[in-house]
Amino acid sequence: LGAQSGRWAAFLQRHRLSGEEAARLLLDAYEYRGLVKHTGGCHCGAVRFEVWASPDLHVFNCNCSICTKKQNRHFIVPASRFKLLKGAENLTTYTFNTHCAQHTFCKTCGVQSFYTPRSNPDGFGIAPHCLDEGTVNSIVLEDINGKEWEKAVKEHKTIRDMSKP
Repeated sequence: LGAQSGRWAAFLQRHRLSGEEAARLLLDAYEYRGLVKHTGGCHCGAVRFEVWASPDLHVFNCNCSICTKKQNRHFIVPASRFKLLKGAENLTTYTFNTHCAQHTFCKTCGVQSFYTPRSNPDGFGIAPHCLDEGTVNSIVLEDINGKEWEKAVKEHKTIRDMSKP
């Protein structure tokens, strides 16, 4: 660190961080430039997660059978930007039809705060209403015709790329 060692030591002390915690913070800040760390979870608090995404969210409003019944609106992120903080043992999964989408929800309160979407099995669909307050600037809502899923995904220009880092 050379001449920066004094600043580094003061930074660690001021923020009460270990060297590893500070390094993780700096790497996250560099790797996720332009993104913010959102935190969220289910209603009862048994399931908690963090996700790095834009403060300006692009949210899908799908009209497929399950999204309609659950009023599921979600934005998509790569798996590398999602971290389950607690509650893995409290999650259960529902699948149907092709069994590609993994609809995870809390066993206690029943809330689905995230899931693995069929369109992006290498990512996560995050329910913006399950995020903690304070990190979302805006939400743009886009309707997607999930009743004709194959056609809608084929015609959509960017949905499959949303789970790519």
